[in-house]
Amino acid sequence: MHPQATTSRRDRPGRAPLTPKTVLALAALALAGACTNGERHSLHIGATPDDYRTNHPIVIGERDEVLDLPVGSSERGLTGLQKARFDGFLATYDRTAAPVLTVTAPVGAANEAAASHLAHDLVGRARLKGVPSSRIALSSYGASAAESAPPVRVVFTAMRAYTAGKCGRWPADIGETAENKHWANFGCSAQNNLAAQVANPADLLGPRQPSEIDAENRKRVIDAYQNREITGEFIEQSEIAY
Repeated sequence: MHPQATTSRRDRPGRAPLTPKTVLALAALALAGACTNGERHSLHIGATPDDYRTNHPIVIGERDEVLDLPVGSSERGLTGLQKARFDGFLATYDRTAAPVLTVTAPVGAANEAAASHLAHDLVGRARLKGVPSSRIALSSYGASAAESAPPVRVVFTAMRAYTAGKCGRWPADIGETAENKHWANFGCSAQNNLAAQVANPADLLGPRQPSEIDAENRKRVIDAYQNREITGEFIEQSEIAY
């Protein structure tokens, strides 16, 4: 008798050994098959901006600054209230850029004479506040009704920062947070407040060149610090008695 030939599991034909690379390949194929069986979800990176600065950008451009001063028919000249409002309005006037300051008075109204007096007084006060005479224009506009009392309007154009569009956009339910993104109105009020508060809109475009140092003042401050002294200016402004 011939001994029965035996084959080990390793020698059987048609079976490849399971190596770590083979296991990883099979796992990848299984995952690919699972994705094709179900619903496909495509992910578009950057399709919807998720940055409040992109959704509510701050724009820098020219805007008309307008002041309407009511004037009564019996008034003659600039009142204290009108003077305070006009001075506050001129506080934002850039004398280096010197835009045209237009003072417009109504004609054909019940307060026409009073408005004319006020307009001329405003022109004189603008000159007193440093607005060049060549940059002041005096004009008029027709009143809508003879019995009305329209205001005197003062206008100049200035570079201002503002946001494009108004706040309050709610195109979707903010409770839907599956994508974990900001809602459409997120950051709108903060951007509007920043644009309204910035003193120089050019600061939003980039840093300004630093001004020259005061070498004498710097030396005085450094000497006081090294000598552990308290300056007289600090003591005068302090609420604590040292």
